[in-house]
Amino acid sequence: MVSGSIGSGKRLLILLTALVFAQAAWAFDYSDVVERARERAASAWSAPKPVPDFLRNLDYSEFQAIRFRPEASLWRDSASPFQVMLMSPGSYYGHAVRLNVVDGDRVSTVSFDKSVFDYPGPELAKRIPADLGYAGFKLTFPLHDKATANQFLVFGGASYFRGVGRDNRFGLSARGLAVDTGLPSGEEVPAFTDFWLEKPAAGSESMRVYALLDGPRVTGAYRFDIQPGAATEVRVKAELFFRDNIQQPGIAPLTSMFYYGENTPRPVGEWRPQVHDSDGLLLHDSHSGEWLWRPLLNPANLRLSYFSVTGLGGFGLLQRDTGFDRFEDAEARYDQRPSAWVRTEGDWGPGHVVLVEIPTRGETNDNIVAFWKPQGEVRSGDQRTFEYTLTFGNPAIAGEPLAYARNTFVGLGDRVGGGNVAGAIRLIVDFAGGPLEGLAADAPVVSQVTGLEDTEVIEHFVEYLPASDSWRLSILARPQGEKVLALRGFLSQDGRALTETWNYELPHGSDLRRETE
Repeated sequence: MVSGSIGSGKRLLILLTALVFAQAAWAFDYSDVVERARERAASAWSAPKPVPDFLRNLDYSEFQAIRFRPEASLWRDSASPFQVMLMSPGSYYGHAVRLNVVDGDRVSTVSFDKSVFDYPGPELAKRIPADLGYAGFKLTFPLHDKATANQFLVFGGASYFRGVGRDNRFGLSARGLAVDTGLPSGEEVPAFTDFWLEKPAAGSESMRVYALLDGPRVTGAYRFDIQPGAATEVRVKAELFFRDNIQQPGIAPLTSMFYYGENTPRPVGEWRPQVHDSDGLLLHDSHSGEWLWRPLLNPANLRLSYFSVTGLGGFGLLQRDTGFDRFEDAEARYDQRPSAWVRTEGDWGPGHVVLVEIPTRGETNDNIVAFWKPQGEVRSGDQRTFEYTLTFGNPAIAGEPLAYARNTFVGLGDRVGGGNVAGAIRLIVDFAGGPLEGLAADAPVVSQVTGLEDTEVIEHFVEYLPASDSWRLSILARPQGEKVLALRGFLSQDGRALTETWNYELPHGSDLRRETE
């Protein structure tokens, strides 16, 4: 046996190795959140403690009068370009969440301090409990100049979060998970209950947030890798644990508003040309290669549309109308609302992109939901993992090779210029961009239109519009009786698709259909 002493260099190496392993053992990471979600799923759900009634009963203006003091933002005096603004419970924020900060190998809880808020009056301030907690948080980053901290991502309310790119105003929202949305049984709303925010290093342009989701039938561990900029990208990893069967799980759900647009009649008394946060659903089937665009509706009755996809590449709710003159709203600035695109990571298998359209009589209600539904039901004890990148920003989607549907106009087919056919509907679709750019005005572009579900296609043709450098598809179609008017169309040249597939439905009972009856 050979014996001897350990040299100083080797002792230092062993010591450093031990320190690395000690730090790794104590550091908080995604596996810790996964284990918490797994443990919760093994026990019965416990509803979160509601905030006091006097806060829940605040109306919109009263609640908005509670202001966070920016100087109290987390990491305000650090070298990190990111800061965290805290949100008060109350009104539609019915429960508090637990906030934690991960700084190296240390995890600390963000304790509630009501002095970080300005309250509208001393009486309200006196009633605030010392242990109230926070409803969520707003992330800031210098998007325009180094001296200004701009809000770009907000986590607050159930599992909702909203993001913007550099030139956007807040609009549509994302959620961690949707459960049975649109079904007669009613929607179940799981919520994020705990967050862990990793403190970014000095000069970092990205940060990470962990979240724990809990609901009556499901728990989940989430990791958000966040990068703000011209577009804000959020890479999401979700590990879901199901306590019970769920008929319609909604993965990567998006929630938006469509009151009326270019394709619908303007409600009586409304002076603005359009009012919406999003104007269409785009989806990409990576197996078939199809890109499909469905303009949104504000229907007379609840509508659920299921788009079968064998290999989901992505889907999103887009705001393609980005000109001020499309809305003429100097306050709401719907022209600056972001689009949201979900790009899948890995193979999600077969399933459906589900579009839920809910009737609304105003712009203050979110009435549009889109999400991915995997094939089949999930069962008690199931565990599912999903990864995707969510982008908030402009409506141009990286990787879409085809021309896009810029406009959809819909009118009666028995009017001058409509076709003078009783009971028919005239539909106009303007395509632009992609392979259409640079085509000669007399290029042999042809239209491909299919009527579905007892829809008669009377005529269709295409023409070039030099005034807008676009190609116009004109369709005259007629639904049979009370059937849905359902159409698909695209433009091609020499057998090659030039545009995405435009898909449209006009149900019986819509304002325009009633005019034909």
